[in-house]
Amino acid sequence: MTFYFRIIALSILLATLTSCGEDVNPNYREEVAEPEYFHRSVKQLTDVIVHDIFSPPVASRIYAYSSIAGYEALAAGDPHLKSLAGQVPHLAPAPPPPANTEIAYPLAAVAAQLKVGKSLIFSEDKMDEFRDNLYAEVRRIGMPAEVFDASVAYGEQVADHVISWYAGDMYKQTRTFPKYSITDDETKWQPTPPDYMDGIEPSWMKIRAFALDSASQFRPLPPTEYSLEPDSKWMREVNEVYTVFSGVSEEESAERQAIAQFWDCNPYVSHTVGHLMFATKKITPGGHWINIAAIAARKADADFARTVETYAMTSMAMYDAFISCWDEKYRSKLVRPETFINRHVDQEWRPLLQTPPFPEHTSGHSVVSRACAIVLTDLYGDNFAFDDDSEEEYDLPTRSYPSFLAASEEAAISRLYGGIHYRPAIDYGVRQGEQVGNHLLSRVETRAMITEERGGK
Repeated sequence: MTFYFRIIALSILLATLTSCGEDVNPNYREEVAEPEYFHRSVKQLTDVIVHDIFSPPVASRIYAYSSIAGYEALAAGDPHLKSLAGQVPHLAPAPPPPANTEIAYPLAAVAAQLKVGKSLIFSEDKMDEFRDNLYAEVRRIGMPAEVFDASVAYGEQVADHVISWYAGDMYKQTRTFPKYSITDDETKWQPTPPDYMDGIEPSWMKIRAFALDSASQFRPLPPTEYSLEPDSKWMREVNEVYTVFSGVSEEESAERQAIAQFWDCNPYVSHTVGHLMFATKKITPGGHWINIAAIAARKADADFARTVETYAMTSMAMYDAFISCWDEKYRSKLVRPETFINRHVDQEWRPLLQTPPFPEHTSGHSVVSRACAIVLTDLYGDNFAFDDDSEEEYDLPTRSYPSFLAASEEAAISRLYGGIHYRPAIDYGVRQGEQVGNHLLSRVETRAMITEERGGK
């Protein structure tokens, strides 16, 4: 009988471990915390953003809310992470996880990120296919089914919380606001070749920010006074754009072109060859910096929590930077170099890069790149050298940088080399982005253990 009862006890134990025939991996908690699950989910979202051709400001919104959803789901089960609720004034606490239920919080974070990301894009089927394949992969780890199901359910509950929150950010209302009005004032922006598109997101400054007190909180210096006088400061700035490849060596000219093309990040570039018209699609400037965030996290061997924190902070900085930048763009409404040079200098001149469809001042690349660089520097350090392969999939070679700030400086000057910005938009934009990034860091603390843990794994 003793032997019999031992068999019964063993059978019960095996039934518990295999739960309806499933093989449970005793290391599933560690294995599901593999950062690549989250990296891949963010990259999938980037691929869909490129496919669906979202404008840079709208793309920043997609990255931010989906990353915050992942962060909040993870923070619910990680005592080292502080919820953003309360730090972002209009964000209420996420629903608490169910009592007496085991949750794999990394899986919940992925589920939250994927659901919010799907809610903000068009190609939902692409997100569904990726999610199903990823979940099947996670199941193969050997996690108990009830833990898997509870974790996904909790992540999606946090996602629903974030979706309800973003519904109040004024995005939906701004879809019905008036378009940009073109005037006869030649100092003001007008649509540019080849598509002469309407000005993108003229009401973006009305979108609710995360840390900014107002869209105009870090209002930059205004652009240089418009003038047709040959010796005016304005004309000197115009001439700098017009002659940016003149008087330099072939090597320097090639390097300037390479820099401009590497940081182009135009989500929709039109091409006309004879009677044939087609377009190429690429990542937005925000997408480029999200990829840099991934590069940094991987190089630092960041764990799951640091990885999710990196995406959340980087995307929040970019989101607020676009709001700040667009506030100035549609206040000054400054004419682009292409329009001015064609009218008053050389009607045949074309910039190296296709001019984006919105006003000139300040440079979005300058503002956004600096804000993201400030946050990444806070997370990983001042002299974090890295190789940026973000553009390899668009047939451009990897470029290397000694720091995030150095990369942001190159991103900023690329707009002069590309022929689409005057110098003040670049210089003032860098300062504007630095203010936005530092302000976010002063308002939001992600680590419950203060900042000693920042800088790596």
